[in-house]
Amino acid sequence: MFDLNITKILFDLIELINHIPLPMLGVGGAVEAKEYVNLAQVVKFTVIFVAGVSAVFGVGLAFAAKKFAVKLDPRIEEVLGTLANAHCGACGFAGCQQYAEAVVLNPDVSPNLCTPGGAATAMAVAQITGKKAKELEPRIARIFCQGGISMAGKRFKYEGIEDCRAAILAGGGDKSCSYGCLGYGTCVKVCPFDAMTMSEDYIPLVDPKKCTACGKCAQACPKKVIEILPAKKEVLVRCHSRDKGAETRKNCNIGCIACGACVKVCPYNAPVVENNLSSINIDKCKVCGLCVAKCPTHAILDYIPRRPKAFVTEKCIGCGICMKVCPVNAAHGETKKLHVIEQERCIGCGICTAKCPVTAITGTFNYNEVKEAALRKAASLKKEEAVASV
Repeated sequence: MFDLNITKILFDLIELINHIPLPMLGVGGAVEAKEYVNLAQVVKFTVIFVAGVSAVFGVGLAFAAKKFAVKLDPRIEEVLGTLANAHCGACGFAGCQQYAEAVVLNPDVSPNLCTPGGAATAMAVAQITGKKAKELEPRIARIFCQGGISMAGKRFKYEGIEDCRAAILAGGGDKSCSYGCLGYGTCVKVCPFDAMTMSEDYIPLVDPKKCTACGKCAQACPKKVIEILPAKKEVLVRCHSRDKGAETRKNCNIGCIACGACVKVCPYNAPVVENNLSSINIDKCKVCGLCVAKCPTHAILDYIPRRPKAFVTEKCIGCGICMKVCPVNAAHGETKKLHVIEQERCIGCGICTAKCPVTAITGTFNYNEVKEAALRKAASLKKEEAVASV
C-alpha cells in the first residue's frame, strides 16, 4: 500500500507538470502547443491497473501456496529437539535438520546415527519414528602420532599463525617427519565437545569420556593422523610415517621402522607391514598386547592401563592346552589335574582364556578364588606326599 502523504505529494507534482505546455509533433509542429496532457488521470489509471494486477497475482499465489503446500511431519521437530544439535556431520548429513527429516521420512535411515547424542538420543529417536535402534559400538578419535617436540625434530622455525592448516602451507609444515602431527592444535580448536587438549609435548590428547566420535578433528587435520575407531580396539601402531626405517629413525625416536617384530609375535596375524609401516587389523586383533612389548621403538601403544590376569577355576580338566598356548609359560600343571597360572608371569593377554575348551580360565581377577585354588593345590600336594611316604 502507498503512503497517503507520498501519494498526495505525487498527485500535486503531476498537477504542476500538467500545466506545462507540450510541443506538437508532426504537421504544425512549429506552432506553439495549446493543449495539455492530463497526467494526473493517466497516473490514477496506472495505479489502479497495477493495484488490480497485484491483487489478482496475490490471490493466485496465495491459492497456489495453499494448494501445493508441503505438509511437514510434526515428528521432524520432535526428533530435532532430541538431537545433540552439534551440526558435526557425523551422521552423514549436512546438519541436524537434514538428518531429522531423513530419519522421519526415509525408512532406511537408522535412528542411531547421532553419535554425539549417544544411546539416549538413539532410543528417543527410535521411539518417535517407530524404528528399532541397534546398539552401536562405541567409537573414539585416535591420534596416530607420538612424535612431539621431544621425540621429533624440526626442519625449520615456523613463524606464523598457530594453526596446522596454515603451517602446512609453508613447505608442508616444519616437522622433520613429513607425515607427523604438526602440533599447532587445530583439532583441539575445532572440537565442539572440549574432548581434546594439547600435551606438554605438543601432541593432542583425547578424553574418552568426552569424545563423541563426531569426526570434526579428523576432517580438520591436514596430516590425516586422526582416525575414528572402535573404542575397544586399544592396541594400535601410533605412527603414520611411510618413510623407510632408517629415515624414520632419523626424523623421530618413537616412529615405526617396519621391522616386523609385531608380525612375528602376534598369534592372530593382526599386524601387517605395508609401505614401510605396520598397521593392526582391528577385526583380527584380540587386544592381547604381545606386540606392545616386542616393538623396539615403542611405536605400538596399549591403551589398557592394567590387564586382568588369568586364573584357573575348578572347571579345569587338566587338558594342558593353556600350557601350549601361553606365550610366557605362565601356565603349569599335570595331565587331568587342576592347573595353575603364575600371576607374576601372566601378562593378561587372554589367549588361554579364549582357547580353554571348558571355559575354566577367567580373566577377571578374584583374589579369594585364586587363594582358594592355591590352598587346594597345596592340600593336594601334601596328600600326594603323604601317600608316597607310606
